[in-house]
Amino acid sequence: MYYNKRDLLELCDLTKDEFEIIFKMTKELKKKPFQPILKNKTLGLIFSKSSTRTRVSFEVGISQLGGNSLFLSHNEIQLGRGETVKDTALVLARYLDGVIIRTYSHDDVIEFADVARIPVINGLTDLSHPCQVLTDLYTIVEKLGTYKSKKIVYFGDCNNNMANSWLIGSSILGCHFVISGHKDYMPDKAVLSKAYEFAKKSNARIEIIDDPFKAVKNADVVYTDVWTSMGQEKESKIRTKKLQNWQINKELLKEAKNAIFMHCLPAHRGEEVTEEVLEGKQSVVIDQAENRLHVQKGILKFIYTSKRK
Repeated sequence: MYYNKRDLLELCDLTKDEFEIIFKMTKELKKKPFQPILKNKTLGLIFSKSSTRTRVSFEVGISQLGGNSLFLSHNEIQLGRGETVKDTALVLARYLDGVIIRTYSHDDVIEFADVARIPVINGLTDLSHPCQVLTDLYTIVEKLGTYKSKKIVYFGDCNNNMANSWLIGSSILGCHFVISGHKDYMPDKAVLSKAYEFAKKSNARIEIIDDPFKAVKNADVVYTDVWTSMGQEKESKIRTKKLQNWQINKELLKEAKNAIFMHCLPAHRGEEVTEEVLEGKQSVVIDQAENRLHVQKGILKFIYTSKRK
């Protein structure tokens, strides 16, 4: 049992120094990818949502760190037939050494972590996607040398898990973070309030700029995500209509000059981003996707070798 366990449910579970520790561990693991950090350990992946990058990168990463992974589809275990999150967590904690959960309800992940005496990692919920934004920040450091003093602009649906995690992560680290999108898809008020509180301590600059051409001026990073997240498919047509002015295309990107373009993938080509931009010279999306593997190994190393102070 992990009586002094660490979880990663949201980015506010980490201090600014701990972000840097994970980045340092990631850099070391990219140079020396095979380390026995998880030797004799088995981690479960409980997924209610479909996945390519999260599942494969975690399974490969766990293997490279000497551990075993067990994929548990929500519909293949008793959670899918009505067993409570609490009972599932209590039992699985007797079998496993850690759990990565990718699901809809963030409250379910919190409840699981509260009762399971093993580390729990949020692989994505409707509220947040901490592993992805840690990866994005690490990729920015690789490409631009630092995230400090860089202007990062997020376009499109500003009320999804990616926007939420970017608000929290950037405000903890003291970044200049701008969001730009339709008024009907602005950030969750509670998340925005939390971000402003962190920004007071870190001197982060958080801005909301409706006009995409004003928002993108002097950007170092241009970022977008799909306009319709899993579970919102019935809203797809209206979302596409409302958000079309925030598409990342060559006309918008040229206003940022030398900015890198980022997308957490999967991308809907021709909707939130044109194919020309996605495959253009400024796009770093494939390197970004690769870094999911390395950063998540850094997260695992941090969790299994660090003690909560």
